[in-house]
Formats: sequence, structure tokens, C-alpha cells
Amino acid sequence: MPAKRSWVTLSIDLTLPSDFCVADVLAFHGRDAEAVSERVYTAAKGLSDTAFEQGVDKALLWDGLPACLCIRFSANTLPTNTAHVILSVDTEEGELSAACHKLWLSRLAFLSGHILGLHQDLDNFEKHIAGHKELAGLVGRNKGLRVPLSVNPFEALCWAVTGQQISVSAAVSIRRRFIQLLGIPHSSGLLCHPNIAAVASANVDQLRSVGLSLGKASCLIALASAIQNQTLDLPPPDSGARVNAASAEVIRTSLLSIRGIGPWTVNYALLRGFGYLDGSLHGDVAVRRSLQTLLGREQKISADETEQWLAQLSPWRALVAAHLWAMQSDDGF
Repeated sequence: MPAKRSWVTLSIDLTLPSDFCVADVLAFHGRDAEAVSERVYTAAKGLSDTAFEQGVDKALLWDGLPACLCIRFSANTLPTNTAHVILSVDTEEGELSAACHKLWLSRLAFLSGHILGLHQDLDNFEKHIAGHKELAGLVGRNKGLRVPLSVNPFEALCWAVTGQQISVSAAVSIRRRFIQLLGIPHSSGLLCHPNIAAVASANVDQLRSVGLSLGKASCLIALASAIQNQTLDLPPPDSGARVNAASAEVIRTSLLSIRGIGPWTVNYALLRGFGYLDGSLHGDVAVRRSLQTLLGREQKISADETEQWLAQLSPWRALVAAHLWAMQSDDGF
């Protein structure tokens, strides 16, 4: 069989909001220093194109084909904040039809905006918070904070399950080995995150070999199997589907039926996988620790008290959690 080659290359330019924070995107995709599935570029490292100082390469599956999404952020010298996006797809097929090319460009624009958090309604959030006694100052200091998102909900769920009750550094190491075990290579040298079929067909011993506990390994297999069997429906981000309170509740109910998935995992995945900003992350240790600092409390704040405090901030509870994470970013997800 001949070696795969990258035959389809699509590119678009996105104009970014003036307050867009590139550093947040680089931090999220730069969690793994070994760069198995993502590569992060900074101005210090440099890029071949001098007009673009920073960027991310992210391997992903595009219609089942290995692809690499390259996002380059413009230098400050350019008149506008710009993201130059290139999608490089590996395949052995011929060229795209005009209709398919148009469709793929549209999907690429939506997916890129999703990953960068451009669809998040910050204006209304920041106006609402402006007079809040405890949060106004924090949000003002982090004006424009957007939550960078995973390529799809399945990847977000896998990360959430992996990271339950362990440190970020431990979760990153396990995720790396998980991707190395089941990921699909792209010609760039990066590995695409394992797809649903690969995880559903894996056995518990395989997943335990990368450092997952018995419970987490079983949970991931059950999760992938539920999606594969269509008992759990997770629409892809580039479909244009938006999660609202009603659809989030349907997803939440389905996910909670899977052993090993609890409220924190669900709400984290709704945030990172769909950009749903109203999941209550009161169970997150870093959120509670930051809230304790924000409120000037000497005693630790319980999950129940955190849940009650966050309730006043609906429909932006998860976005508030992101601002609390930002207070101690080394500890947050």
C-alpha cells in the first residue's frame, strides 16, 4: 500500500477580538511538553513565517482521516489580530469536489472558532459581572478570558475521566500514553486522539497499561461503546449544534448513567467539549480553593457552599470557574 500523503490543504483567516488572549490557547494545548498530539510555538521559538509569531498544531480526525489543524497568530505589527488556519488532511483519494471544498471550509471556520472559544458570549457576561462585589475585579483583570476547547466532546470526556482526582501532571502523562497506544498518526508526526471505535474495542488491560485505574479504563470503554451504539449522542462541534440548558440536561442524564462519570466530569466535558458555560464546577478542588481566596475565608469552602455561591451566576457558572482557575492556573484544568 502506498504511503499516505497530504493532498488536501484548506486555509482560512479569522479576525480575533481585540482582547483575545493567545496565551490561554497556548497554555491549554501546551500541557504536554513531549508534544505527542499538539505542538505549541511561541515567539521565542520562532516560526518560518515571520508574520506569525505564535501558533498551535493539533492532530485530529477529519471525516475519519488523519489531519493536522495549524493555527498561527499574527504579530502585533499587523493591523488586526488575525488567526491564520490551515487544515492538512492525509488521504490517498483525489481532489475535493467544489461542493465538498465549500462545505469543508465552512466546517473548518466553525471548528476553529469553537476551539478558540470565539462563540462564547463574553460581552453579556462581563456586563452582568461588572457590579458584582467579589467577581468584578477578578473578571476586570482577566477581561476577554475565553475557555479554549477540545476538538470534540469525546476528547474532552476522555481527558475529564483521566484527570479525575489526580494531579494535572499525572493526567497529562496518562493521556500521552493513551494517545500513543491508540492514536492514529498524521504525516506531521503528531498522533490524532484515539477515536470512539478504537477505545470501544480496547480491553481493560490495554488501558490499564497506560496508567488508568480499573474504574477509569472500564468507564472509557463503556463511554465509547455507548456513543458507538448510539445510546449516547454527542454531535460534533463543526455540525453547528449549540448546547443549551435543555440539551445539556439530556447529555448530562445520559452521561451520569455510565458508571464512573459524575457531575464534575459531565460539567467539565460540557464546558471543554461544547463550550457550554453554565455547568456548575463546584466539585473542582481548584475552584473551591480560589473561591476561598477570593472571599477571604480562613476555612476551606465545601462543595455544597460553592454550588450555592455559583448558583447566583447562572448562566455563566462554568465561565466563572474558568476565572477562578486563572487565579492559580498551575492547578486548574
